[in-house]
Amino acid sequence: MTGVGALPVLFGRSISRQTSDALLGFAAGVMLSASFFSLILPAIEAAELASGSTFGAALIAAGGIVLGAIAVAAMNEMLPHEHFIEGREGADPGALARIWLFVLAITIHNFPEGMAVGIGFGTGEISHGMSLAIGIGLQNAPEGLAVAVALRGQGYDRRRAFVIALLTGLVEPIGGLLGAGAMTLAAPLLPWGLAFAAGAMLYVISHEIIPETHRHGHQNRATAGLTLGLVLMMILDVTLG
Repeated sequence: MTGVGALPVLFGRSISRQTSDALLGFAAGVMLSASFFSLILPAIEAAELASGSTFGAALIAAGGIVLGAIAVAAMNEMLPHEHFIEGREGADPGALARIWLFVLAITIHNFPEGMAVGIGFGTGEISHGMSLAIGIGLQNAPEGLAVAVALRGQGYDRRRAFVIALLTGLVEPIGGLLGAGAMTLAAPLLPWGLAFAAGAMLYVISHEIIPETHRHGHQNRATAGLTLGLVLMMILDVTLG
């Protein structure tokens, strides 16, 4: 879906800043809805079944969310990477080429999404994993387009911009395999894993996506997109899950 979203750049198509912010807002809404309806609430239910305590289940979910956010924040600090607007962050990149710094930034962004889908399937309920996979896939399309357009703006030719945007999405299946494998090997960790993935995604939403959509004064469009994405993902989760 990241590659599908990036396809227009192969044909010389571009999008306005307003449309880009609205689409990224949509992506944030999907991730926000998935974090709560597909990850946090199932984490609380699973923890309550295992512990027999509502308060204990809430504490487990809270702990997982905090750990997930801390993990992505640590990756953000330790791995050298570069954003188009904010510039370089993290450790000293040394001689690493600028384009790879950008790819690392997208990798930090996408890995929690793949992990969330893998953990969803790792619960053993295919419908639950499918709702997450469809939702994350939907929000990957506008992200792929935004990445490809940004690369074109930096002077990359159409084909290279498309290929790089496509490659940034390939980290998600890796995160998915790790998430599903962890849940298969250690079923008691399920509540922690679900909440951890939610915390990781919430960090990305707050630290990366929403600030970017509000940077150019298009917050109304971005908020409308977020609302649409949240509602659509909620419907998908209720219908499929």
